[in-house]
Amino acid sequence: MNRILEGAAWAFFALLAYLIIANIAYHWVVLPTPGNIGFVLAFTGFSLLHGARSLGCRRVALFLVLTLVISFIMEEVGVRTGLVFGPYHYSGQLGAKLGHVPLLIPLGWFMMIYPSWVVAQVLLSGLNLRGLSSVALALIAALTMTGWDMVMDPPMVARGNWIWEQGGPYFGVPLHNYFGWVLTTFLVYIAFALTDWAKRDGPSYRFGGVFAALPVVIYTLFATEYVAPGRQEPLIIIAVYTMLLPGALALLRLVLPRESP
Repeated sequence: MNRILEGAAWAFFALLAYLIIANIAYHWVVLPTPGNIGFVLAFTGFSLLHGARSLGCRRVALFLVLTLVISFIMEEVGVRTGLVFGPYHYSGQLGAKLGHVPLLIPLGWFMMIYPSWVVAQVLLSGLNLRGLSSVALALIAALTMTGWDMVMDPPMVARGNWIWEQGGPYFGVPLHNYFGWVLTTFLVYIAFALTDWAKRDGPSYRFGGVFAALPVVIYTLFATEYVAPGRQEPLIIIAVYTMLLPGALALLRLVLPRESP
C-alpha cells in the first residue's frame, strides 16, 4: 500500500512540476494545461497522496476534513458579511458553488495548507519550543501560506476569479484579506494539533529521504513561477521575500548536514 501511495504521489509531483514549468514558459511556448480547476485538483491529489504516505491515511483525512470545514465556514461568512477577508464575491469561473463559495475553494485551501505546514515543520525542526510547539508551528505555517497568497491573489483577481467590491491598496486587494488568511490557516493548524490524537507532542512529521521533502520542493518550485519573466516587478520582489525565501531556507535545512545533539 505504501509503495502505491508513494508512486502515485511521485506521479502527481511530476504533473505539478510540468504544470508550473508550463506556466513559466508560456511567454515562449504554449504547452497544454488543464486550467485553474485541473491544477487545483492535481495539487490537491498530490497533497492527499503525500500526506497519506507520510502521516497515514487517517491523519491526512482528519487534516483534510478540518481544512474543508473551517475554510468553507470562513469563506461563506466572509462572502456574506465581509468580516473575515473584506467585501468580495466569487465569479462563475471556478465552477459550481455551495452557498456562495465554489466547491473548488476548500480544496484549494488544502492544496496550499499541507505543503505550507511541511515547510514550517522544516523551518522549526530541531528547535526546543517545549509547550509552545503547536502554537509556533501553527503561526509559522499560517504566515508561510499567507505569504503565498500575497503573490497569488493579485493575478487571480486580475483574471476575474473573484472580485473585491471596494478594491484595496495592495494591487486592488484590501489588506484585511491577509489578516483573514492568517486567522483561517491558524485555526486549521491549531484544530489539527488539538485533534491529532495519534501524535500529540512534538513534531508530527519526520523527514528522511527525498520523498519526505517533496512538498518543500514543490512549494519552492511554485515560488519560481511568481518571479518568472512577465510578472509585475513589484510582485516579483514581494514573491522573493514572502515565498521564495522561506522555501529556499527550508530546502537548505534539508540539504545541509546537521550537527549532532
